[in-house]
Amino acid sequence: MRAAQAVELALKELAPAATVKNVDVMTLTNAAFRRVYAKSYFDLVEKAPHVLGYLYDFFDRPSKTENPLGKRLKMLLQKANLSRFYELLDEEPWDIVVNTHFLPAELIAALKKKYKFRAPQITVTTDFDTHLLWVNQPCEHYFTATEEGSLYLQSLGIPAKDCTVTGIPIHPLFSKPKDREACLKAQGLKGGRPIVLQSAGGFGVGPIETIYRGILSIQTPLEVAVVAGKNEEAKKKLEKIEVPSRHNAKVLGFTDKMDELMAAADVVVSKPGGLTTSEVLARGAAMCIVNPILGQESRNSDFLLEHGAAIKVNSLALTAYKLESLLGDPARLAQLKANAKRLGKPQAAFDVARRVLDWE
Repeated sequence: MRAAQAVELALKELAPAATVKNVDVMTLTNAAFRRVYAKSYFDLVEKAPHVLGYLYDFFDRPSKTENPLGKRLKMLLQKANLSRFYELLDEEPWDIVVNTHFLPAELIAALKKKYKFRAPQITVTTDFDTHLLWVNQPCEHYFTATEEGSLYLQSLGIPAKDCTVTGIPIHPLFSKPKDREACLKAQGLKGGRPIVLQSAGGFGVGPIETIYRGILSIQTPLEVAVVAGKNEEAKKKLEKIEVPSRHNAKVLGFTDKMDELMAAADVVVSKPGGLTTSEVLARGAAMCIVNPILGQESRNSDFLLEHGAAIKVNSLALTAYKLESLLGDPARLAQLKANAKRLGKPQAAFDVARRVLDWE
């Protein structure tokens, strides 16, 4: 949804007169389908991450033989539960559809094969490694995060002319340079010592308290900002933790100022989701990877580590050690930040939007 919002805002900024509708397909289905399709994913993340990793790799294997009956049953199930989505497609004479998830792309591709929907569709991938699930033909164009992602699509038979590397669309706020001193002041940070930003995402999930305590145990004096998202319970627990006198710490709930916090940060401690990672890179901060989800996030980790823009904590017990080693080596930290800045694509949403608006 954050990638879709980014493209939506870019489109509205470039073409204010255009009609743009941003829709979460999960709001157009019933509770049972949402439970199976969406919540089961998060259940696997929490309770059986290794199963999720296996399934992610399994479904990324191109099959030499198709199962037409299985595909037909799958489409019938989706059609039965997503009738409101099909109604949406018939609502307007849409000029183009932009997908930031593979589910609507799959449904539209099935309609296009039967000539029941004629508008072109575009797919925007939202991780640094492209997965087979994103390939749903016919699709007029694919936007990928990386050159590797584009080449993988081409290996699956997608013509090179139908692939463009833009990066992952992020909020237009990140496309505008920010003065670090102004961001420090706006966020109540003093500067003058390393700034570590811990992000638990919009919903505030994961071992937030364990990671925070690990950061506070670092001997190097720090400024720490921790964002607990919408998790008020976690925020209250964090606020009760005693902060050693050598550190300054700030606990935040949900905030729409992540662009300023990331612009001020030297290191961002976070899971490597595609959108969060892209925001960190756009602001040129180093990343400390924690708790990647097996599958797309572990592949995002590979990308960041390969390009020297991150460190990775394999055991939360080593959080302090890994961070202190990095912060105690200013040259290494500066190199990670420079690599992050080089990888960042803050204009991705606008690059996608311009191509959409120029579509013929």
